[in-house]
Amino acid sequence: MTRIVIHEVGLRDGLQMEREVVPLEIKEGWIRQAVTSGVDIIQVGSFVHPVKVPQMADTDELFRRLRRDKTSSVVLSGLVLNERGLERGLECGVEMFCLGASASETHSMKNTGMSSSEATRRIIGSAQQALAAGKKVQVSVQSAFGCGFEGPIAEERVLTMVAAYLEAGLRNISLADTAGHAFPDQVERLFAAVFKLDPSVEITCHFHNTYGLGMANILTALRSGVSLFETSFAGLGGCPFTRVAAGNVATEDFVHALQLQGQRQDVDLAQLITLARDVAKYFDRDMPGCVHKTGPLHRVGQETGQKKETE
Repeated sequence: MTRIVIHEVGLRDGLQMEREVVPLEIKEGWIRQAVTSGVDIIQVGSFVHPVKVPQMADTDELFRRLRRDKTSSVVLSGLVLNERGLERGLECGVEMFCLGASASETHSMKNTGMSSSEATRRIIGSAQQALAAGKKVQVSVQSAFGCGFEGPIAEERVLTMVAAYLEAGLRNISLADTAGHAFPDQVERLFAAVFKLDPSVEITCHFHNTYGLGMANILTALRSGVSLFETSFAGLGGCPFTRVAAGNVATEDFVHALQLQGQRQDVDLAQLITLARDVAKYFDRDMPGCVHKTGPLHRVGQETGQKKETE
């Protein structure tokens, strides 16, 4: 069985929508909790202009702090949208660069100020530089399943971008449901088409839960052969440059679903639940995730049994 890889993106995709800037020390504490949970990759932040996304202004310093005393095998990733972001990431010790371009022209212009074709060309160039520097690299097609501004995105457009990445020697490719428009049949069809282009490609999926289909889409991707998944603690998140922003599938919910099926038992679900509850307490509001509120299913069963025994 192919090992499932969990990429925690709460510190980046989760926080970029929050108006209140979380202090550096709080972020660092959350990251260290995620590290001890046993997830595989943690996205520390993005290298974007601090005026556009103030929440990410301390990304460079976070990487420096985490790299200073790092002993775990967790991979520290960072999102890059241009050449300057790549330079910053190389300077502060990013271990895995996540770079992406949008299949939607409208979203691309709002997110990067570039057309989709220009963004793809520049992302490929930066990704190749990162590989040459000995770094892990993941490239993505954003708005791959639909756009909040343009509606449906032609699958041929997505596959053309995937083919361009493959031709450039970039083999870890993510399809991101930026607007949350994906549905299971579409997910199955599009991933099958990508695997047809190259059966050995490493595919990552990233689903938003805008219309309540996030977990269904993730499980469909899993059955379709996808092995790398991006999720966010407590279900935080959303792209600030799409029309209707909504959270991601919660990491603890995904791990809970996996463990019910006997997979990724090595991940500390209790630690992830604690982290999600800490985040909910910090923001003092209800979070989109479920399991941090209900507790895991096996624990509910145990508690029910104990109650019956004492009645």
